[in-house]
Amino acid sequence: MCGSISLDETQPADHHDIEHLLDLSFGSGRHARTSYRLREGSAAVPGLSLVVRDPGVQLSGTISFWPLRIGVAETPALLLGPLAVHPDRQNLGVGRALMKEGLARAKAMGHRLVILVGDEPYYARAGFKRSPTGLLTMPGPVDPARLLYLELVPGALDGVSGMVQGPAS
Repeated sequence: MCGSISLDETQPADHHDIEHLLDLSFGSGRHARTSYRLREGSAAVPGLSLVVRDPGVQLSGTISFWPLRIGVAETPALLLGPLAVHPDRQNLGVGRALMKEGLARAKAMGHRLVILVGDEPYYARAGFKRSPTGLLTMPGPVDPARLLYLELVPGALDGVSGMVQGPAS
């Protein structure tokens, strides 16, 4: 990655630029997706929403992590996403840098398990694996091949199963 790119915590003033970047990356229909519905009514985990700024593009990347609970035991987990990189800045390591820093921060904060809905070949480079069939259930339609997890602590998925939900109301 170029030395002129800096990674920062998201600021309230970034909201408009992040929304524009997410529209560029995922389209305006993104709010109907199951992973978006899991975020409704909650806030991203403080310290885990990051952006990459680049002099050539006002905002070249963004990532957030959201609180979840899984199953009747309400096992805590994080939902990674959205992760977006400006089309002009893709394949330069921006997304990889955001993931690496976000996951390191999540682990340092004591989080144990992260899930996401995404492309396995891309996220596998960061250690994500496909969730075993039937182990985790999403509250809406999701291609099972795209439901991925990462244990920040070995064994964090052991004994975890059931419906993935947003934080308790």
